[in-house]
Amino acid sequence: MAAMLSLPSVLSERVQAAAGIDPELRPATRPQFGHFQTNVALRLANAEGRPPREVASRLVEQIDLADLCEPLEVAGPGFINLRIRAEVLAEAATQVLTEPGAGISTVDEPLRVVVDYSSPNVAKQMHVGHLRSTIIGDCFTRVLRAQGHTVIPQNHIGDWGRQFGMLVEQTLDEGLDLSTLDLPGAEALYQRANAHLKESEEFADRARARVVKLQAGDEETRRIWQQLIDVSLVGFNATYRRMNVLLTDADLAGESIYNADLPVVAADLEDRGIAVVDAGALAVFTDGFPAPAIIRNAQGGFGYTCTDLAAIRHRVGTLHANRLIYVVGAPQTYHFEQVFAVARRAGYLPDEVSAEFVGFGQVLGADGKKFSTREGTAVTLNSLLDAAEQEAAPSIALAAIKYADLSNGLQKDYTFDAERMVATTGDTGPYLQYAHARVNQILRKAEAEGFGYDTVTVLTEPAEHTLALLLSRFGEVVAQVGETLQPHRLCGYLYELAGALSSFYEQCPVLKSEGDLRASRLALCAATRRVLALGLDLLGIEAPERM
Repeated sequence: MAAMLSLPSVLSERVQAAAGIDPELRPATRPQFGHFQTNVALRLANAEGRPPREVASRLVEQIDLADLCEPLEVAGPGFINLRIRAEVLAEAATQVLTEPGAGISTVDEPLRVVVDYSSPNVAKQMHVGHLRSTIIGDCFTRVLRAQGHTVIPQNHIGDWGRQFGMLVEQTLDEGLDLSTLDLPGAEALYQRANAHLKESEEFADRARARVVKLQAGDEETRRIWQQLIDVSLVGFNATYRRMNVLLTDADLAGESIYNADLPVVAADLEDRGIAVVDAGALAVFTDGFPAPAIIRNAQGGFGYTCTDLAAIRHRVGTLHANRLIYVVGAPQTYHFEQVFAVARRAGYLPDEVSAEFVGFGQVLGADGKKFSTREGTAVTLNSLLDAAEQEAAPSIALAAIKYADLSNGLQKDYTFDAERMVATTGDTGPYLQYAHARVNQILRKAEAEGFGYDTVTVLTEPAEHTLALLLSRFGEVVAQVGETLQPHRLCGYLYELAGALSSFYEQCPVLKSEGDLRASRLALCAATRRVLALGLDLLGIEAPERM
């Protein structure tokens, strides 16, 4: 079924059906004015040349909302007030509590979605850029799966290229047993090899020759290459577990798997006249791009453009994906726009398959500059996690980092301030965790005292109405994130829900109330707990029972 519309969306649709234009519903400024107000009659009155209250009265008779709202009211110069019936709000909250998915509906036509994210480089520790890619891609995977799509994560690790020539040569020169190394040790090897390359032309020649052996399938070279990958994967997977992300080795799709396809892609593009030889290089000239896409350089080497084209061919032709999502740093925008344009031209990316580049901004230090070490090098991802864990327990620190990342517009830079991010007040991940733990505490006490609940039945206070109305929006918000790939919408919703829950506590005693009222308020608490838990899980954040 399609995504369940929230009550505000249903109201808006019904009013628009009668008015012919967007009613631009706004929350009522005071409880006595109902739940929503619209000035649609005032806008129509200008066009019709009639008094606004007269237009409003006509619309009130035409708007079909008797099943959802109390009789509509005309107020002031021509505003229309809408008040949802209490039993409708109660039913909506009960559905969230009792139905599968808590309002997250499975889509009518599930897609096969490839999400390209994380993508660390072999023999290098993940750095701050991989932090954002991994968190964002994991959120997309969770949201799209919740909607019923088949999601195929692709961890496009950097496991091929010229750097392996120097890595293998350095390993042999040092007589290293790579099985004794961890990922930081492999990165130290990389740094020694890189320094050796710069200072010795003889070593550089051997490294270049070793690349040729790697590409030709030389047994010793391939064995060492595989050992470097294995060491790196142990480190990557330990970090993924620490970050509570869903990536596994089954999701690996490194650059190396496309190696055999690169000459095939180049030949196909050249044979069809899409790519032409220009100054010794094979290039595709595409309208709208100032420089051509280089498929093969003048020395005969294949670059990232050819690899990414081969990946698209594989993802569409073999994995049968009909939606491609790339979660990569914003500086790569031009590259991927050009790759998509070439892929469309070549037919590798048919019109019915969508390709979306989700570029993200940088993580900044407290000084507002790019987050880096004193030496100017990129900060490792694990050191960022360590910094946050100095301020709070691991699950709370991780919630702080993920929420700070996802609650911003993804394209924006954000400041890494561990002390502020772990606060349990304000717009933070730990605040949402605290809200979940607090409602758990109330429900535990209710169970200990033998108070039962099953449905929401009695809604008398404005704070109860607000909470129930917000709960009805959950499924629609999740659907919006799946469509727009903007997780900050879900973060903002959960923050609003936690705030409404706090107001509800202050204004509506739960355990001290009695009978049906107490049972109904407990059910409302349970529905809110369910949405907070599911919402946090979609962000990749643990929902603790106690804090």
